[in-house]
Amino acid sequence: MNERIGVVGVGRMGANMALRLRDVGYTVSAVNDLHPDTARKVAAEVGAKACANLVDVTAESDLILTVVTDDSAMRSIFDGSEKSLLHGAAGKTFVNFATVTPAVHLEVEEKARAAGAKTLEACMASSITQAREGTLYLMVGGDPAVFESVRPVLEALSASLRYIGPTGSAAKVKALVNMVMNINTAGLAEGLAVGDALGLDLTMLREVFSQTGANSQVLKTDGEDMQNRDHACYFSAAHAAKDSGIALELAREANVVTPLAAATKAQYDLMVKAGLGALDKSGIAELTFRDRRPSEI
Repeated sequence: MNERIGVVGVGRMGANMALRLRDVGYTVSAVNDLHPDTARKVAAEVGAKACANLVDVTAESDLILTVVTDDSAMRSIFDGSEKSLLHGAAGKTFVNFATVTPAVHLEVEEKARAAGAKTLEACMASSITQAREGTLYLMVGGDPAVFESVRPVLEALSASLRYIGPTGSAAKVKALVNMVMNINTAGLAEGLAVGDALGLDLTMLREVFSQTGANSQVLKTDGEDMQNRDHACYFSAAHAAKDSGIALELAREANVVTPLAAATKAQYDLMVKAGLGALDKSGIAELTFRDRRPSEI
């Protein structure tokens, strides 16, 4: 536990990962976020330095975890400029937790190698509660030797840790996990909405779903929230739209037709257009339940 760990992106997931690492005895040395107030708050909680500049995170850390939003954000923090994470990065290791396209992970790996640094992708199939408790489901891609070198840190953050293969491979698996999850979520919303329109008791209907072929993990996580219109955000509709797009692009590249994934992305895109993108993905029920659908769409 001697390594100094920096965290870039200390929103809901990154902040809770930093808190978890502090709790188990690691030194969180530096944090950075697009929102300086957020960085300062988390830094105070974990005893880290709030860095306004990415290059300072690298200077203060041996291992840097990045938890950013999308391809653009990943490219910006690893752009190779004197202000990026890669300036002065020789000997450093970066573990990138963002859900981005496999191609971006490969780009970052190549740039880091040129700077004398190492990278790993650690794709998460979990949410905020698991980040805080250290029970993330992590799918890892990259050099096996780099994976072994940071395994103790990843084990401190996870209950399930799985090495998938070379860089980009974990990102592919994560895209497919989210594709299927999002399809299941949209299907559950439609089933409950039709049940509601037919005058069925939704608590009963969810119980029947749970005991039959309609059961799924999203029924456990989202079913009651859909019924009660409780869409406190654990995984946003905007992220669901973005991740569905990653999967669709992979499908197009592989020449596979995925009409269900396309229809699901269209629903999440509609949520974003209607200003509902900050809701949890369970908020897709707002498009399907009778009398809930926003009038402007």
